[in-house]
Amino acid sequence: MAFNHLPAGVHDALVPLSVTPVTDSVPMAKNHRPDRPPAEPGSRPEPGMVLDRLASGPNRAARITHTEHLPPRAGRHAVWPDRIRPEVLAAVRAAGIEHPWAHQARVAEHALDGDSVVVATGTASGKSLAYLVPVLSTLLDGSEAPNGRGATTLYLAPTKALAADQCRAVKELSQPLGKAVRAAVYDGDTPFEEREWIRQYGTYVLTNPDMLHRGILPSHPRWSSFLKALKYVVIDECHTYRGVFGSHVAQVLRRLRRLCARYGASPVFLLASATAAEPSVAARRLTGLPVVEVADDASPRGELVFALWEPPLTELEGEKGAPVRRTATAEAADLLTDLTVQGMRSITFVRSRRGAELISVIAQERLAEVDRSLTRRVAAYRGGYLPEERRALERALHSGELLGLAATNALELGLDISGLDAVVIAGYPGTRASLWQQAGRAGRAGQGALAVLVARDDPLDTFLVHHPEALFDQPVESTVLDPDNPYVLAPHLCAAAAELPLTEEDLDLFGPATGELLPQLEAAKLLRRRTRAWHWTRRERAADLTDIRGEGGRPVQVVEAGTGRLLGTVDAGAAHTTVHEGAVHLHQGRTYLVRSLDLEDSVALVEQATPAYSTVARDTTAISVLETDVEIPWGDGRLCFGSVEVTNQVVSFLRRRLITGEVLGETKLDLPPRTLRTRAVWWTVTEDQLDAARINPEILGGALHAAEHASIGMLPLFATCDRWDIGGVSVPLHPDTLLPTVFVYDGHPGGAGFAERAFHTARAWLTATREAIASCECDAGCPSCIQSPKCGNGNDPLHKRGAVRLLTVLLRGADAAAEAEGETGAEAEERVQ
Repeated sequence: MAFNHLPAGVHDALVPLSVTPVTDSVPMAKNHRPDRPPAEPGSRPEPGMVLDRLASGPNRAARITHTEHLPPRAGRHAVWPDRIRPEVLAAVRAAGIEHPWAHQARVAEHALDGDSVVVATGTASGKSLAYLVPVLSTLLDGSEAPNGRGATTLYLAPTKALAADQCRAVKELSQPLGKAVRAAVYDGDTPFEEREWIRQYGTYVLTNPDMLHRGILPSHPRWSSFLKALKYVVIDECHTYRGVFGSHVAQVLRRLRRLCARYGASPVFLLASATAAEPSVAARRLTGLPVVEVADDASPRGELVFALWEPPLTELEGEKGAPVRRTATAEAADLLTDLTVQGMRSITFVRSRRGAELISVIAQERLAEVDRSLTRRVAAYRGGYLPEERRALERALHSGELLGLAATNALELGLDISGLDAVVIAGYPGTRASLWQQAGRAGRAGQGALAVLVARDDPLDTFLVHHPEALFDQPVESTVLDPDNPYVLAPHLCAAAAELPLTEEDLDLFGPATGELLPQLEAAKLLRRRTRAWHWTRRERAADLTDIRGEGGRPVQVVEAGTGRLLGTVDAGAAHTTVHEGAVHLHQGRTYLVRSLDLEDSVALVEQATPAYSTVARDTTAISVLETDVEIPWGDGRLCFGSVEVTNQVVSFLRRRLITGEVLGETKLDLPPRTLRTRAVWWTVTEDQLDAARINPEILGGALHAAEHASIGMLPLFATCDRWDIGGVSVPLHPDTLLPTVFVYDGHPGGAGFAERAFHTARAWLTATREAIASCECDAGCPSCIQSPKCGNGNDPLHKRGAVRLLTVLLRGADAAAEAEGETGAEAEERVQ
């Protein structure tokens, strides 16, 4: 029997809520840094005072496990390069900016010199202005050239919301420059009647990688005048291009560079990123070009008070009688309510779309008990909304009409929201880079800000709120992407061939794996070689072969059965678990029941309802080893990395009572299995090791299963992944290894680099996993250590103490293997890499 944990959405069961009135503060646990400066008076409450108010009330103060104070920082000015047009400098001064920060001037200098450059500085450090000034100056120069349309710039954002926001900013700044700068958004929401004008006349075109991949590059003859004049490609929030999505975008950019060369252009790439490890290395892998790094942040920063918040245990019992903490969703809803009552402008970031809806609804209900007029000042924002809904929410947030917003990471990525007082983060967002990006949404213009990380009942979150050094004393992660992934590269070679026949000269551009893949694509009759070039052979569009976001196909449309109204969309990869027949679906605070799911037409029909339960899907998983790339001894056991095939099938769903999480019943489902070929790390143990760990056959499955759950929960601390990007399977006797085995695999075809990173850091990763389980206060296992919110086997069986003993013996074997080689732990990991 295999026990599995697959990438999926998060399910939060609600527990009773309470609104804490704003009263006088009470003492709370704090850990001040000695360099905290004295607070200066201002018109707004200091962030520490806001936190004191949030912590007031019964049992609130004890929920704060750590408070970090980041001191303010003075800014360092410089001067713009003298090659910047005076009209542009006048427009910048008219916007209230007299002098640039030092890093902004350096970026502009490199851009004008023709160097591709990445600016990797903190949130609100003026990255946009750093690249906009040289771009606008170049567009102004180009507008005076005789003949032709003048210079052009292409701007890429990971989300439509960010592109729309940046378009507003560009138009405001460039208004004094006249018609030289014609900025326009070109994405799936752009009306067809506007698209031809943008192709012919736009000089600053803002889009996203999806539209570049599916719309612009396949239609490059219609974009020829734009591409011929392309001087700059701006890639905003480039740290988000990681894993499979980042690997796809890397190949899209290589296709862009190839077509630009065809039209005689060689654009300079200007990249902006939140603070990241080795940004120039990541930028070079993304673009395929040498990239200069500017990472010395010279902007000023206000004080940031950052609190770690652990919800309390409740009197409820979960699966197997485990203690249950109040959910991060319920706790964050209370904090959003209290901040709104205080008049604080705030955003609550939540991991799932459902969570964003729930927090908004709960906060509105609690606010109605205090002041009914406040209910209109809180809303939800998430992907899957219709374009007009997103734009209305963005306008309301900009204007201050909304005080509080519950949002998915669609609002993490760069919307220029100024004047926010606080950010609440409901659950660790998966990486330190995302954590700081979300926290940086507040405190703009140098004012102080409050950030609160509310821990989920989850191994990693629990570990972090009790080990603050893992957040505050560690650098952000390196960006992981693999453009040579054959599952990524192959469809882009087809797309490139359809755009322009591939030649021998193109092979270096697309990477070393190209030469191996082309014969396979010929054998599959996707490409045909004629003389010196490879041609696309099919009638269908080659760009439609792949979904660059790795979501497994076209989104499923959620349609109201009675009216035919489109409510929104759900990613194809999540459809089996979230909009199966009988599922409870939330949209803008309303509850719907899914009546049918048509996978062929990608449509889920729903009807509005008010069930007193939520639903959670259950699934089964089998895994087979295709190829072992690397294998190293850990005592008698083995640590391995290689290729696997995973077969998953959603087989049923549970109905759970909203308040208690009590299972009300299980309903069978008839959905087709899905197969995934990917990369995995796995470890085996022998019979002798099981004897040493006192693991008998009765508890073996539970010990392996518990270790698998906890290791998946801890991996995001060591790789730039989300726990829902990875899956796992534990088997007491696997047919390929003939031993008890635990697998952790990438949840994307061909792999995303996360399992490989796990293999390279396995000693530290599994050591932290063992510590997280052993240090948990529960007796037999709980969501804070070994229970998973989306376990396909309903968290059965699990054996906490067995997992600790098993990992102890396994790691002892790893230490012994390293000592036998005469290495330290660090040297052993370096050898593995």
